[in-house]
Amino acid sequence: MIITAKGISKSYKRGKGGKGFVQVLSDTDLSIEGGKVYVIYGRSGSGKSTLMNILAGILSPSSGSVSYDGRDIYSLSDRELSALRCLSVGYIPQMHSAVGTLTVRENILLPSAVSEKPVDSARADELIDLLGLTELADVRANVLSGGELRRLSLARALVNSPSVIFADEPTNDLDDECAKLVVQTLHASAQAGAAVVIVTHELFARSDADVVLCMQNSSLVREKG
Repeated sequence: MIITAKGISKSYKRGKGGKGFVQVLSDTDLSIEGGKVYVIYGRSGSGKSTLMNILAGILSPSSGSVSYDGRDIYSLSDRELSALRCLSVGYIPQMHSAVGTLTVRENILLPSAVSEKPVDSARADELIDLLGLTELADVRANVLSGGELRRLSLARALVNSPSVIFADEPTNDLDDECAKLVVQTLHASAQAGAAVVIVTHELFARSDADVVLCMQNSSLVREKG
């Protein structure tokens, strides 16, 4: 999978009574390749999550294009774009998004259910074991801690073995040991051929990344790779 962003920007109209627009992202180009880990960092409110959501097909840019293997994703119908995201994209949101009434295992298997892919229970169990969720597999998500929910989100994003993985602050709520496990798991996905894009404040996550990008004044600055 090769993702190509050309001239993407995002601006919002100021609140009621305000004048003009707020520019969150300015004329940004970026190419993302499978088998590599990309880390994007910057100050809070700098536009990192906005950029990630545009690349993931969640938030339309104000201008510019995003293509997956040469296919402009924002020219697709809502149904086509949803199908693409289900089949090809793993997404770890910054906020927890588990379904509280479902068990850990059921939450992890949700992408298989909505994408109409065969349910890969073996892959789910592998991730549950890898991420230390074995004893919680049949526990409802509404009683989990923040760190447990974060690991659940990672397993859910990986269960379909997506071509590209977007992770927005994936180590929030985690102790050092679990944070390193999460980053190692994302690196393993890149080694298996996926493109991995991580928004993070963690210094250790940058050191092993193939490409490091800093968001400054609504623009990307390439620091490594």
